[in-house]
Amino acid sequence: MKFSNGNWLNKEGYKLEHPMELYDVEKKERSLTVYAPFTPIIHRGKTLDGGMMTVELSSPLEDVICVKLSHHSGGIERGPHFELHKEDVPVEIEENEEKLFFSSGNLHAAFHKKGDWKLEFYNEEKQLASSRDMGMSYIVTDQKEVFMREQLSLDVGELIYGLGERFTSFVKNGQTVDIWNEDGGTGSEQAYKNIPFYLSNKGYGVFVNHPERVSFEVGSEKVSKVQFSVEGESLEYYIINGPEPKQVLEKYTVLTGKPSLPPAWTFGLWLSTSFTTNYDEETVTKFINGMEERDIPLDVFHFDCFWMKEFEWCNFLWDDRVFPEPEKMLMRLKEKGLKICLWINPYIAQKSPLFKEASEKGYLLKKTDGSVWQWDKWQAGLGIVDFTNPEASSWFEHKLAGLIDMGVDSFKTDFGERIPTDVCYYDGSDPKKMHNYYAYLYNKVVFDLLEKKAGKGQAALFARSASVGSQKLPVHWGGDCWGTYPSMAESLRGGLSFGLSGFSFWSHDIAGFEQGATPDLYKRWTQFGLLSSHSRYHGNTEYKVPWLYDEEAVDVTRVFTKLKNTLMPYLYRIACESTLTGVPMMRAMVLEFIEDETCHYLDRQYMLGDSLLAAPIFNDQGIVKYYLPKGKWTNFLTNQVVEGEKWHTEEHGYLTLPLMAKENSIIAVGSVESTADYDYLSDVTFHVFELAAGSLISTDLYSNTGIKTGWAEAKREGNTIVFKVSETVKNYSVLLRNITEASVSSGITEVTNDGIVLKAEENIVEITL
Repeated sequence: MKFSNGNWLNKEGYKLEHPMELYDVEKKERSLTVYAPFTPIIHRGKTLDGGMMTVELSSPLEDVICVKLSHHSGGIERGPHFELHKEDVPVEIEENEEKLFFSSGNLHAAFHKKGDWKLEFYNEEKQLASSRDMGMSYIVTDQKEVFMREQLSLDVGELIYGLGERFTSFVKNGQTVDIWNEDGGTGSEQAYKNIPFYLSNKGYGVFVNHPERVSFEVGSEKVSKVQFSVEGESLEYYIINGPEPKQVLEKYTVLTGKPSLPPAWTFGLWLSTSFTTNYDEETVTKFINGMEERDIPLDVFHFDCFWMKEFEWCNFLWDDRVFPEPEKMLMRLKEKGLKICLWINPYIAQKSPLFKEASEKGYLLKKTDGSVWQWDKWQAGLGIVDFTNPEASSWFEHKLAGLIDMGVDSFKTDFGERIPTDVCYYDGSDPKKMHNYYAYLYNKVVFDLLEKKAGKGQAALFARSASVGSQKLPVHWGGDCWGTYPSMAESLRGGLSFGLSGFSFWSHDIAGFEQGATPDLYKRWTQFGLLSSHSRYHGNTEYKVPWLYDEEAVDVTRVFTKLKNTLMPYLYRIACESTLTGVPMMRAMVLEFIEDETCHYLDRQYMLGDSLLAAPIFNDQGIVKYYLPKGKWTNFLTNQVVEGEKWHTEEHGYLTLPLMAKENSIIAVGSVESTADYDYLSDVTFHVFELAAGSLISTDLYSNTGIKTGWAEAKREGNTIVFKVSETVKNYSVLLRNITEASVSSGITEVTNDGIVLKAEENIVEITL
């Protein structure tokens, strides 16, 4: 929200007041409070008839400082509030003649005691940001609306990322961003997943601790400021010190919650009925058998909305006109090794047999007059489940539990964005604060039920909406995208922004949800989709099975599905580590290569984990232009070695694209192509890329249940490589990429097109190049 008129004036109808001086200080063991009047106190009479800003500093975690600005603090604190993890952190409070200091770990805040109002934040290396002059503001409109605002400095060359899954430009400088969940598709400035957290390439982050609408002006009102404002009498934000971007995400996800680990099977290919297509049990069986006949591995089958009868969403009952024996059908599908996902949302249509029960028992959101809130968008007479009512949540869980008992493994938790604010909640929550937070409550109810029924580590959603903390409830997908190349690119931008907002896992509708995809787009998006964290074919009016496009689409789907499945020992290691660090699986280049400024702007390529770079192809000519940071890179698919620190332009068919392995890396590759869930420590081939003399590299290995149970390392001295693996690894091989001659201390070597394969007989082998 903008309040100024150019550089010197305010907009008409807005009165802004600001701290003018540091007048008084209150020091406590864990906090520092500063009292800053809106008028300079030049004599005692100026202490009368004037407002004051109260600024309190505290620290919930080391290297994190909380700043709370208050004008009037006597208001009623209605929830909801984000669930934050806080610790008893020692802080240091010091002062000299010029400044008053508050420190947590290596992060410091300093108030200037003399001259113009100024609050600076810095670490041991550099100043991160500052609030000065009229940055902190209390604002009153002519209509008596009140707002609190902060402006933090934006340095020369400083770039801002994150703020949720945003499909606009990847770098947020110059944008106005409102944190307000909406169902706007992927082609607008609206977003399904709004997170009031941004990350700076200077190595710090800012989290605004408000579930209601937060308005950000990122260099768009004041070009050298990041401004954020909320309605009301107080504003709270956290400065998070890295000093590297990865460390910022690690600390942010300590504060707001670490991502949960999805089960291994979720990383395989998901196939959907699509939305408004006609389907029944015969159609479903035909699709699944068709994938099997064409040797395309499938892990999950998803039934979209019309598994229930039209006009009755949600009734949680199979439509017996098309699925007369759902239990038997699910049993047959599960005998094929498939997991089952069902579409749901948190709405109850008036025609649903559940509506009367939910209405009478008070399970739906109500208007201020006590009647049920309803409208006719999406479903006629739709009501919304009130998850602040424990009985309503239990009732909703009970309906889903019956489906889980029937054989359902996961739910696509659609919607949860268009939540009204003219309603009353069971627990008295502020409806403006609940608008975004509702997504967290809704998905948490479903996720917790799945975890309770399936066991710890076996719960997974396919969720569209999110708020702060929703990273604990994976997986999320990008929503309604179009079957076009621009929409494919905007989807990737959204996913990269989402990853820089604390979320480790993300997916998208392969080949687009809206409009008909061409065979060319289908094949290119398939490459991208199967080099994403999670992979699902889904659409609106068209089926997404590959043979409906052309036979080459079948080949592309088979090749890339099997590629992803064989990469699972590597990918699941990355997934497990992501849950510990908060660093996403699909990483914006700036996250891995902060020292390379070219990488700060890249949004058409990404790192898939720490060792693989993927550059999807966004045109029907098969041409891709991508950038490689310094070093030697090997195309994992073609084995071509290219030099980095430069741009490359290439042309690719549908079975290749730039999937580049970083030098000095070990990538563990499995032997199983038919599923994503198998033993990742047996029959593993370790691909070793461009191991430099004097290097020692290693990789951890995780079981398919997420337990770290193995490791491998390679050390090179001169022309000798010593390769070691833990005894937990069985029947392993080593592939030295692009090496054609070598002798080994034990085992058998075989020369392939990619290099020399060593089939080792011991856990330690010596290789002479």
